[in-house]
Amino acid sequence: MKVYVQEKQIILIGKAWEIRQKLKEYSQHFEYMDEWIEHIHQKEKS
Repeated sequence: MKVYVQEKQIILIGKAWEIRQKLKEYSQHFEYMDEWIEHIHQKEKS
């Protein structure tokens, strides 16, 4: 599975069950996708 994070979007490439599993995993940490994107960008700046 591949996850590409761009400035305003996240692209998930993989099998349907892999994508569902990844979205379920991140939904436990973040309520909205923009929170997930912001978190990733903050980690890159550190």
